[in-house]
Amino acid sequence: MPPITAPLKRGPWRYLSDRDVLHAAVVTLVAVALSLGLVWVGYLIHVWRVAARSPLTLPRPMTVLVFGRRLVRDRPEPDYQQRLQRALALMKAQQTDHVLLLGGRSGGALSEAAAGKAWLAGHELPPGIILRLEQASVDSLENLRHARSLLLEDGPVTRVLPPVGLVTSRYHLARCLLLARRLGFDGVPVAAEPSLVLNRRMLIRLLAESGYLMWIDIGLRWAGLIGHRRMTARVS
Repeated sequence: MPPITAPLKRGPWRYLSDRDVLHAAVVTLVAVALSLGLVWVGYLIHVWRVAARSPLTLPRPMTVLVFGRRLVRDRPEPDYQQRLQRALALMKAQQTDHVLLLGGRSGGALSEAAAGKAWLAGHELPPGIILRLEQASVDSLENLRHARSLLLEDGPVTRVLPPVGLVTSRYHLARCLLLARRLGFDGVPVAAEPSLVLNRRMLIRLLAESGYLMWIDIGLRWAGLIGHRRMTARVS
């Protein structure tokens, strides 16, 4: 069983000792307070709209990035399984032949990417698929940074990133899309779940994701306003 502090080692919480991240957090809290919470409501609506409206297919064949999630006994838990199922559906529909599974170790013996590969191997993976693993990351930003490096290694001399489909849970799509665009990807969101079901768990997820997105976006906007290059470089 992972230690109680394990969640603090992943996601935005792992950056709380960083003064630039804390700077962004303070600015975000001030914006929320001055707006009486309306700023957060705006981000929540945006996250909900992306979650509700994102498609299940790609507009054209492209490379697919599948975001990992914390494993349970070294196996994909339900959210991660849905992401893998969606990626498998895209493969079978011949909408992709190049898939990157993203995610390092989250407390177990296997990386999230390796566990995802093992799951796909047990579900009739179509022939001709290029399946690669990114196993060095522990959050969405690192997922995308390392994926960018892998894709640029494969690219032509001009080093142009290919368009990508971002496959993840609906509540997670808005944050991944923002980060992908900041890192130079031409990204298309692809929802793991067939539709958005607004139950208690999903509402909590949407609220948390809107908070993360607000923290990132307001921090970057503030950094641009005051010319703080080190802060903007954190997500570039």
